[in-house]
Amino acid sequence: MPENTPEIHAVVFDLDGLMFNTEAVFDRSGRELLRRRGKEMTQELLLKMMGRRPDEAFTAMIEMMELTESIEELKIESKSIFAEIVTDMLTPMPGLFELLDHIESHDIPKAVATSSPRPYLEDILGRFELLSRFPMSLTAEDVTQGKPHPEIYIKSAEKLGIQTENMLVLEDSEAGTNSAAAAGAFIISIPHEYSKTHDFSNSKHVAGALNDSFILDLITP
Repeated sequence: MPENTPEIHAVVFDLDGLMFNTEAVFDRSGRELLRRRGKEMTQELLLKMMGRRPDEAFTAMIEMMELTESIEELKIESKSIFAEIVTDMLTPMPGLFELLDHIESHDIPKAVATSSPRPYLEDILGRFELLSRFPMSLTAEDVTQGKPHPEIYIKSAEKLGIQTENMLVLEDSEAGTNSAAAAGAFIISIPHEYSKTHDFSNSKHVAGALNDSFILDLITP
């Protein structure tokens, strides 16, 4: 454990790619969306889109792929593709339920702070009966500026009634990591196959899974 590690008063989770393998679902649906237009997904576009709110992500897609459709048109089509494949593909990320049990056993508050819309959050958490385990959440509708801006994590600390330096944030992307770091939170990054090339230099630690011993030890008083 690094020196001067703060006491953790709450844990805040990102959602996509951190709690569930939704980035794999988004990747497949995004590739299909572009395939229909004779385009191919690139690593540069993935980096621009990951961790952003939907309008920001589709703006990047339109600009980089030189698409003619509106954001709203792409969102509707993408949502339809996502709905067709999500049930068969969706799975929790390794260690999720072990970590949730560990946090709850120590009676530490937790929340979700995601760039995704609230109906989507409720759908994904509801599929695994997790809504009641996260009484507090912030979504795209709750902020005026998306990640990597720190607004969502500053507001998370305010709603939890704690200082940002006492808030452990778990993120999977460069944008989310930079957002939490800029807010002054204790940020741990957990990359996956779609974010393993991101820059996590602002993270306090890069873990291999949600049940990494470093994370579990941080939460143990």
